[in-house]
Amino acid sequence: MVRVGIVGVGTVGESVVKILKKNKDIIQARAGKEIVVVKGAVRDLEKTREVDIPLTTDPFEITQDPNIDIVVELMGGVELAYRVVKSALENKKAVVTANKALLAYHRYELQQLAQDIPFEFEASVAGGIPIIKALREGLSANHILAIRGIMNGTCNYILTKMERGEGDFNTILKEAQELGYAEADPAFDIDGYDAAHKLLILASIAYGIDAKPEDILVEGIKGIEALDFEFAKEFGYKIKLLSIAKKREDEVELRVHPTLIREKELIAKIEGVMNGISVIGDVVGETVYYGPGAGGDATASAVISNIIDIARGGNCSPMLGFKKPLEAGMKLSQEILSKYYLRMVVEDKPGILAKIATIFGENNISIESMLQKAAKEEKLAYLLLSTHCCKEEDIQKALSTLKSQQFLKQNPFMIRIEEYGNY
Repeated sequence: MVRVGIVGVGTVGESVVKILKKNKDIIQARAGKEIVVVKGAVRDLEKTREVDIPLTTDPFEITQDPNIDIVVELMGGVELAYRVVKSALENKKAVVTANKALLAYHRYELQQLAQDIPFEFEASVAGGIPIIKALREGLSANHILAIRGIMNGTCNYILTKMERGEGDFNTILKEAQELGYAEADPAFDIDGYDAAHKLLILASIAYGIDAKPEDILVEGIKGIEALDFEFAKEFGYKIKLLSIAKKREDEVELRVHPTLIREKELIAKIEGVMNGISVIGDVVGETVYYGPGAGGDATASAVISNIIDIARGGNCSPMLGFKKPLEAGMKLSQEILSKYYLRMVVEDKPGILAKIATIFGENNISIESMLQKAAKEEKLAYLLLSTHCCKEEDIQKALSTLKSQQFLKQNPFMIRIEEYGNY
């Protein structure tokens, strides 16, 4: 028998308990052992929960219990969760976690603590999609050339509805909150940090890179308007919040931001609250992983998969996939090369486009395509344009210069364009 203690019996924790009970026979057949949840830790004992296990408010009661074999951490947060998981490892207990924030900040310390103790975290990225296992095991013979992921269902839902013309950003965000797709405070999702935490976990497995969320380029989806989708449709693009990792020689670029991608790409076809991740390996080529990225049952499915692996005697240590230290260098954000889309509100009179082209030219930027749309205000116009590939540093200098021009009536809005190259 394998005895499990759960720290954090919320939506996911309840699902884990229920599924282990409901699917007991098939799980036992696959694991070769009976798996039983013997205790849970919660913040509030008075809250009603649909589970029939003993509960405590002390998480360390679980990590120090000699009768518990596996500690499942589902409490969320960073520092307290780190202390709880550290205690479990110090007491030689296997750990399963779904906590992406914990791993975004402490994954390398935890790998050092874990050593040969099983430490699994499939549910920390993209819910029910087995992307951790795919990267760490299935694609382990490959140099990973690129990862591009839609890893936040809230943002993908909002952008999908905006693309269909079903409302503006604020209207659809409110709808997402009412449906339970977005939190009451949605900043963590719509500002890109949820996706950034997940990208850092995948980048550690793919490249051995140790970075924190503050070290990479992160932008959210606020500011996107209907006009941006008009441009995207005109030129064959979709707008997605993408988490991007790319390796060039010995450097890796990591970034999360709204992105224009060609509508023919598989990743562009993922809509609504679903998640999808494209991985390009030098041997296998492109593989794409699709499924629900959140929700109690989807996340619990990944948690239980990890529990079964451990119960079988599986030991996937080291947790981040490298037995020999490997760390690629990280490309500075200012050195990233990309195409760019810009939306500007300008005075509608001759010579304005020439002035913009001059500013771009002075910063080594050339214009690839352009649309002009009439603005509601008289004598104003919208300019929607895309550039050829240039450096992030150069586009930022051009934007800074543009902001000081009298003919510009609003700060320009920019979205990066991701073109799939030959890998």
